[in-house]
Amino acid sequence: MTLHRIRDFYPDYKEHFGDRDVKGLDLYAGNDKIGSVDDVLVDDEGQFRYLIINTGGWIIGKKVLMPIGRARIDNTAKRVYADSLTKAQVEALPEFNDDMTVDYEHEEQVRGVYRAATPTAQGVGYAGSATAPATTNTLPTIGVEQGYAGYDRDSYAYAKEPDLYAIDDNNHPNLKLYEERLVAGKTRQKTGEAVISKHIETEIAKASVPIEKERVVIERVPVNSQTAVTPGEANFKEGEVSRMEIYEEVPEFHKEAFVREEIRVSKVVDKETATAQETLRREEIDVDTQGNPVVDKKI
Repeated sequence: MTLHRIRDFYPDYKEHFGDRDVKGLDLYAGNDKIGSVDDVLVDDEGQFRYLIINTGGWIIGKKVLMPIGRARIDNTAKRVYADSLTKAQVEALPEFNDDMTVDYEHEEQVRGVYRAATPTAQGVGYAGSATAPATTNTLPTIGVEQGYAGYDRDSYAYAKEPDLYAIDDNNHPNLKLYEERLVAGKTRQKTGEAVISKHIETEIAKASVPIEKERVVIERVPVNSQTAVTPGEANFKEGEVSRMEIYEEVPEFHKEAFVREEIRVSKVVDKETATAQETLRREEIDVDTQGNPVVDKKI
């Protein structure tokens, strides 16, 4: 299961914690200040799993993970107590750095160190109780590949080790329950573009214009007159010429460009409603009572 820093998983978490934010609180082992709480890691369901603690009071610059079940939060004193934590455990714990991703192997190394120490009555308790279990035998540390108590990467669940991960109201009064909400939002993204351009199409056009051409018409008209011409009127000579100018109309064709139509390009916004359906989860509390205790549920 992936682990997340609380702000990455739930950016508005401070609105729910108010002035009871566990981040930044001093960390104590008994009466000794051993460091501070740098951050909180939650799982994919928003459950608190680890505190990232800076152990500068014991080992300068070393950050390690502490399972949430081994912490005791005192909101009044603004402190977090890790009563069962020892310097030897801190030395044995794998170091955490801000750039790393916590995987199953890293968690198993962390769990192996804490399993070797049985919680005391001053600690957070076992499975949410105020005291340790009856047995004082230490728990064996088994290799990561084999897992603990037969668990492996695929079958391990945090609920199987309540002494490390159990959360109770006495020791964790300000760790809230989370629920998922379906948040609707929208983003603007480019889905395409329209490119408007023009090209030239050709066609054969015909135009007609009437024209006039002049031509010479020569007609011979016979004359049947029996009257002789006056003597000397007939002037027979060669080279006599008659001139007549001939005209004709010549067609002229040329092309002219005209604006046929204008193209106006604009955008319009079409509105529609997008609907999504998701399965939401939320955390609820279970109250298990034995006998006939009086339980006032203020929820």
